[in-house]
Amino acid sequence: MMEELHDVQLTEIKPLLTGQNGGNLQDFDCQEHDVETTHGVLHVTMRGVAKGNRPTILTYHDIGLNHKSCFNSLFNYEDMQEVTQHFSVLHVDAPGQQENAPVFPTGYQYPTMDQLAEILPAVLTQLQVKSVIGIGVGAGAYILTKLALNEPTLVEGLVLINIDPCAKGWMDWAASKLSGWTSNLVDNIMGHHFSTDELTENKEIVQTYRLHISQDIPLDNLAMFYNSYDSRTELQMERPVPGLNETTGTTLRCSALLVVGDTSPAVDAVVECNSRMNPTKTSLLKMADCGGLPQVVQPGKLAEAFKYFVQGMGYMPTAGMTRLVRSRTHSASSVGSTDGIRSCSTAGALPEGTNCTSPKQTAVHIEMTA
Repeated sequence: MMEELHDVQLTEIKPLLTGQNGGNLQDFDCQEHDVETTHGVLHVTMRGVAKGNRPTILTYHDIGLNHKSCFNSLFNYEDMQEVTQHFSVLHVDAPGQQENAPVFPTGYQYPTMDQLAEILPAVLTQLQVKSVIGIGVGAGAYILTKLALNEPTLVEGLVLINIDPCAKGWMDWAASKLSGWTSNLVDNIMGHHFSTDELTENKEIVQTYRLHISQDIPLDNLAMFYNSYDSRTELQMERPVPGLNETTGTTLRCSALLVVGDTSPAVDAVVECNSRMNPTKTSLLKMADCGGLPQVVQPGKLAEAFKYFVQGMGYMPTAGMTRLVRSRTHSASSVGSTDGIRSCSTAGALPEGTNCTSPKQTAVHIEMTA
């Protein structure tokens, strides 16, 4: 199998991992920093400079990836470059997961998920970042959610892809231990990213990421990050109920967009997270014909959704205004009630061709087709 993967490395893997198949590339003013933290050095990459009082887009990748393999396809897409003209971008690599990362010394204690979130405010202060809009995938989505719960004034909005708010139950723990006896680390991570059908049918992207996960990150470092995520605690969030726990309940205070592919292994987890969120500030985007890596497989759709998300927050008010007006008209006609229209407006403007509904006690739900 590995010999077959080497055969496709030059022709197929580089475009997928760098995003060179997603549109015209743009040169960025990139600066890499190794920031000292209480849990070792954190590698970060800043694109552009702060734009006045606007927040910085903060990204955090999933296990088995780094900021390039996780986000290059999205940020090199033409529509996303329109967004980044208005915002600086800060990519964070989890400890030991960046390109050419040194292997951790014997005895190194890898940070917990809580600790990875706790070190971010000091890093942002050192880089003079005053507030952020976060984009996180999997483990990165969990970490950024923790950051927003700990420091609500620091986080203005969150796009959370494939988020799982739950700790592992004892049945899951037993299953993972049994799986660990019969499969290796790379297989476990591939199962985290891709459904069984995807692993069978989408051979190009599966080969691409299997090779990246097995070769581009030191496996000892990768195992530590994987185990840290595997040992995560429950995200303490509960949906606010008017007249009951509006002011006392713990949940995200910022606008949030939950994203998942309709064939992703994370669908149930994302739906569970949605049930714990404030329905007036949360949208759920399920992307049709899309699996576990929507930011890679459908970067154009996600870039468009993100643009309307930040427009709904009051940024970039004139970008894509013609499509924005059409999408509002479409949303209004598809909902069929004034209550539904109000719910769509609270979630921000939606891309053309999406449907928005707002059932009682659920967040705004969007179905986006390819």
